[in-house]
Amino acid sequence: MTLSATRRRVRLHRAWFVAAVAFVAILGAAGFRATPGVLINPLHAEFGWSTGTISLAVSINLVLYGLTAPFAAALMDRFGMRRVVTLALLLVAAGSGLTVLMTASWHLLLLWGVLVGLGTGSMALVFVATVTDRWFVRHRGLVTGVLTAAGATGQLIFLPVLAWLAEGPGWRVASLTVAAAALAVAPFVWWLLRDRPEDVGTTALGAEPGASRPEPSTANAAVRAVTVLRSAARTRPFWYLVGGFAICGASTNGLVGTHFIPAAHDHGMAEPMAAGLLAIIGIFDIAGTIASGWLSDRIDPRVLLAVYYGLRGVSLMILPSLFAATAEPSMLIFIVFYGLDWVATVPPTVALCRRIYGADGAVVFGWVFGSHQVGAAIAAFGAGLTRDHLGAYDLAWYGSGLLCLLATGMSLAIRHAGRR
Repeated sequence: MTLSATRRRVRLHRAWFVAAVAFVAILGAAGFRATPGVLINPLHAEFGWSTGTISLAVSINLVLYGLTAPFAAALMDRFGMRRVVTLALLLVAAGSGLTVLMTASWHLLLLWGVLVGLGTGSMALVFVATVTDRWFVRHRGLVTGVLTAAGATGQLIFLPVLAWLAEGPGWRVASLTVAAAALAVAPFVWWLLRDRPEDVGTTALGAEPGASRPEPSTANAAVRAVTVLRSAARTRPFWYLVGGFAICGASTNGLVGTHFIPAAHDHGMAEPMAAGLLAIIGIFDIAGTIASGWLSDRIDPRVLLAVYYGLRGVSLMILPSLFAATAEPSMLIFIVFYGLDWVATVPPTVALCRRIYGADGAVVFGWVFGSHQVGAAIAAFGAGLTRDHLGAYDLAWYGSGLLCLLATGMSLAIRHAGRR
């Protein structure tokens, strides 16, 4: 065998390079999303804003992060992933960087709520669904898991650093760090990300030779997103997916992601230590999400979702008894267990959207993901009000746990075949 033939055999498919670029962008988006949790106490201390007011900004961010997703998926079909993701990074940089100039609470609502919400929403999990749909036929579940795990990796990298910056040099330095990171990633995405295999003269990984690929959509992105929603909303599986994923968002980003640090602080734990625990969740989330992607290629996704939600619900109802001034072994066990389950729900949910709704699967997942963030927003705001009025977060933890058990039943009720 000649040397050139050997090189051809070992050369990686271009899909893996696209996945690597997507990983970096999603990793950065997760870091940007992690910032509000470490800013609640510093903003309260400097401006005197209540936890509920600051949580409202987080809620707006979460809602837009989710509701932007289906439109972002349609925009990626119309204008390409590269343009949409690059613009999203610039929005994040503007929203985060301008916070250092704010003097009123509505500035926080506009900058972190609206601008950063729109930017990160355009790099949300619909980006994962779009990349895997266009570039992969083989290993779709695994790649979905790996790209979803990028979110946990971003949390792992950014959270401890941002918490240290917020407590030491100050929250303004933390915000400027996020802005600088977004600006640094933007040219990398513009230079290396490609929208479709055909753009570089190849086919999706695992596609049959000569297999036809969908042509880029020329329809108005907003019209297509709404049309797909109208069609999917007539089917039962859509509402089970929406309900379950809303609960998923409430029990992760909305509650734990936003309020774990201040809740731990209420029990005497230092913020950097609490942020470190969230980062450990990120470590185990990487393993759990990649494993979930692998399992989604082999096991009924409905069963996986039911197991994930059930275990999460039980763990959340135990959590209030675990808080202490130090990281006790029981809390570390929770962190490991919860980390494995954090976003393990994403690969089976993407798989179900793809199997049930076919070519519209990415846009449908965008709407399902929108419900995830609406649930997260309600939980973020509701937990803040609970803390303000009751002086503790306990009711929020118990309520979220019960909702997760409800999501278990919703998952088992989904039917693969048919849309009734």
